[in-house]
Amino acid sequence: MHIGFLTPEYPGLKTGSSGGIGTGIKNLALALVEKGEQVSVFVYGQNKDEVIIENGIQINRIKNVTFKRISWVLMRKKIARIINEEVRHRKLDILEVPDWTGITSFMSMECPVVMRLHGSDTFFCELDKRKPKFWNRLHERLAFKNADAIIAVSNFVGENTNRLFKRNRPFAVIPNGVDLNKFNPDLNAPLTGKCILYFGTLIRKKGGLELPFIFNMVHEKLPDTRLILIGADAFDITTGNKSTWEIMKELFNKTALSQVSYIGKIPYHEIKSQIERADICVFPSFAEACPVSWLEAMAMGKAIVASNIGWAPEIIKDGAEGYLVNPRDHNLYAERIVELLGDPALNKSIGSAASERIKNEFSNNIVAAKSLAFYSSVINNK
Repeated sequence: MHIGFLTPEYPGLKTGSSGGIGTGIKNLALALVEKGEQVSVFVYGQNKDEVIIENGIQINRIKNVTFKRISWVLMRKKIARIINEEVRHRKLDILEVPDWTGITSFMSMECPVVMRLHGSDTFFCELDKRKPKFWNRLHERLAFKNADAIIAVSNFVGENTNRLFKRNRPFAVIPNGVDLNKFNPDLNAPLTGKCILYFGTLIRKKGGLELPFIFNMVHEKLPDTRLILIGADAFDITTGNKSTWEIMKELFNKTALSQVSYIGKIPYHEIKSQIERADICVFPSFAEACPVSWLEAMAMGKAIVASNIGWAPEIIKDGAEGYLVNPRDHNLYAERIVELLGDPALNKSIGSAASERIKNEFSNNIVAAKSLAFYSSVINNK
């Protein structure tokens, strides 16, 4: 089978860095290639039109079209033309597209189109209690309506997308996956009880402004504990501040701030070593669909304290494979962190259970097999 992926992001030497959508696509693409399938990735928003090969995957870099007022029309025409040429000349069997900003609205594809719901702008705006942009919502709703079939990375994102777009489309739940060859646990690694890791964008919707209050409470009980922050800084849409990190610094107590290290954004291949050095990982997010960062930390046998919202129980059994806490309940969140840091046996037990769950339900091989079966059913029905 020849499978295509259309995406605004894809981590690579020439395609640049990526968030959860691109990482999830790359994990799946690599697993499909390992299974002997042919994969092409179409990355729009690039600074150059170019075709490259990485890890057996053909990557089509697509340069933006810029023309006042009608760029969105011309860009969609260009993307559709490139993909349809792939259908005709290299027998592309099926195309997977993301829901983000509804890029495939007003596109006519010559192969079946599967939309994978990672979380649209409309979806995240509701979780963030903001009004989505009119045009984003319009395009997302139309692209969702016109896709031949739907995959959701969590039941939570599938049900809420149907509700938001006033549809009742059936969908298959296939989560994001993790490459267990890269993110494998060392369950015998010693724990220091002194290192908390957060990795992800520093932004309000991921709980960035809750972390200082939580860590202040942890610091009161465990003064030697360090908090390591890794990820890009982000504009804060509520206050207009250009830096969420600058807002965060004002919220830490002075003594607690001395135990905080903000490393910034690092190459993706360095994340594993940072997770290895941590005792626990924390993710107090308000807006996710199926966060790859959680899966990576769990795969490496780390106990995590995460948000208890919507998608979370689909990944973690609270108290068994991690702790789920409302990010605004700073006191309970801090208590869970202190509990894990102060009890190495409990920490390792939960970390081991987390790793086992990822191996059994979220490995790349499992996700790829489920995706292939779904693609085949769509092609046969089409």
